[in-house]
Amino acid sequence: MKRKIVVLTGAGISAESGIATFRDANGLWEGHDVMDVASPEGWRRNPKLVLEFYNQRRKQALTVAPNAAHYGLAKLEEKYDVTIVTQNVDDLHERAGSTNVVHLHGELSKVRSTADPKLVYDIREIDPDGWELVLGDQCPKGSQLRPHIVWFGEAVPLIETAAEEVGLADIFVVVGTSLVVYPAAGLIDFVPDSVPKYVIDVKLPPVSPRPNLRLIEAKASEGVARLVEELM
Repeated sequence: MKRKIVVLTGAGISAESGIATFRDANGLWEGHDVMDVASPEGWRRNPKLVLEFYNQRRKQALTVAPNAAHYGLAKLEEKYDVTIVTQNVDDLHERAGSTNVVHLHGELSKVRSTADPKLVYDIREIDPDGWELVLGDQCPKGSQLRPHIVWFGEAVPLIETAAEEVGLADIFVVVGTSLVVYPAAGLIDFVPDSVPKYVIDVKLPPVSPRPNLRLIEAKASEGVARLVEELM
């Protein structure tokens, strides 16, 4: 039976592929206040702006490719049972070959009904080019479709699933996240003391001292390469 690795990834791993990070130091995202484009209030105020914002994010995502860090984590599946828990909404882990990915904050490539959150669709079912969602695009119940993204102020439906996975880990890895966005940042607290923990980031986040903690100060691609070499 393969040992289980659970990896929590954040914006730092996608940044190396050229994907703009969700939030910079000024609380802006591509020139927009995040609350205007990533909150239920912003959606109610100006749904057209929100749809266009995510259209541009999808369009950009189609131009980028997985990087060495994504491929390195996928390679671990040759020897381990690997679960990726990601805060990222792109599909770069899947495109690199990872087969078990939990998207805490939703998926850019999917849209859902505003009337029934369980009605989720691939964007290509709406737009064959894979990026455009506009006002008037509706689910079968006649309700406007919205991005399948967890916005600020919304519950994180998969956090319990992620916590269960983390509790079962034989090895826990954090890559490219500041560990300040909750509830994802609290997942490290579900890792048993006996389990080896690796934290990889070019700017190491503040992690309270705990047993079996290894800090690797490097960008995602370099840190994951070192991790893979060690574990394989």
